[in-house]
Amino acid sequence: MATTCSPCLRACSRAGTIELVRSRMSNLHERIATFERQASVLSAWSAGLTRDQLLATPVAGTWSMQTLIVHMLDSDLAATHRMRRIVAEELPLLIAYDETAFAARCHYAQADIAQVCQLFAANRTFTAMWLRTLGPTDFTRQGVHNQRGKVSLDDMLNIYTDHVIHHERFALAKRAALLK
Repeated sequence: MATTCSPCLRACSRAGTIELVRSRMSNLHERIATFERQASVLSAWSAGLTRDQLLATPVAGTWSMQTLIVHMLDSDLAATHRMRRIVAEELPLLIAYDETAFAARCHYAQADIAQVCQLFAANRTFTAMWLRTLGPTDFTRQGVHNQRGKVSLDDMLNIYTDHVIHHERFALAKRAALLK
């Protein structure tokens, strides 16, 4: 993963949260199914929120729900591209992106949140369907991330499943604060 979420994921990992989830998803087919089930999560996070609520920052110093949701789409689009390059190319170089710069300069506040949620769901469904066409050895193929080093397709599946889990607690905290 090429975002500043990495330290947060390591913190969650140390706390055992992500390892617990991963241990329950030891089977590859089950992990792909979990990845695909996450397709609707952004719609759930934004359900019933007004435009003003989506753009509000109820938790000081954090992103708005809108920014969080668009970040999740950008991250997933990058993930799909990286996964496909790992399968298609020999040790492709996977370049990080600056999520803070994307949030600041890519006009997240102007995005149509329904369309963002639909694109995330479509991408997750497409990627899961594609992952199911691959053989077990494809999941051992690797790319070289310029921040993480070597990562396999299997690692990428775990990273991006964990990414949703990681951000869900922030999304739920935002919803709770917005709906008080």
